[in-house]
Amino acid sequence: MTLSLEAGTEFRTRPRAMTRERMRWYVDGQPTIGADDGRVHTQPPTIHDDDEYAIKQGLPGIIADGMISTNWIQGLLIDVFGPQFACRSRLSTKYIAPIYENMTVIACAKVSTVVVNEEGKTVYHLDVWCEDEKAKKLTVGAAMVVTA
Repeated sequence: MTLSLEAGTEFRTRPRAMTRERMRWYVDGQPTIGADDGRVHTQPPTIHDDDEYAIKQGLPGIIADGMISTNWIQGLLIDVFGPQFACRSRLSTKYIAPIYENMTVIACAKVSTVVVNEEGKTVYHLDVWCEDEKAKKLTVGAAMVVTA
């Protein structure tokens, strides 16, 4: 895949609802994968899977694990840059606002700089974020992608 992107180019995913089911898939997936015995495993209550526990922590209900929004950003970058994103890239994120059940989330990326390195490869630096339907940022971060 040959890309030629300029600074300022922006990418967005379609809006997605953060459903309780999506939140549970991620939380239950971790202990289930760890056990690797073909059965679904759960963990002790957390703010990501137990309303009562989340309310005791001062939240109105469960919130999404931050890695879900990070994974949605990663998916956007794979859609744009292809599988090479997984080989020659970096992504870091910070969760700045909770994502509650049924919130709309849009993953976004914007090319901040484009340079050609000493090996002749194009290096893209991007600002990345997830926002709600009112453009309030929920997750922010940066990515770097080296292309051939």
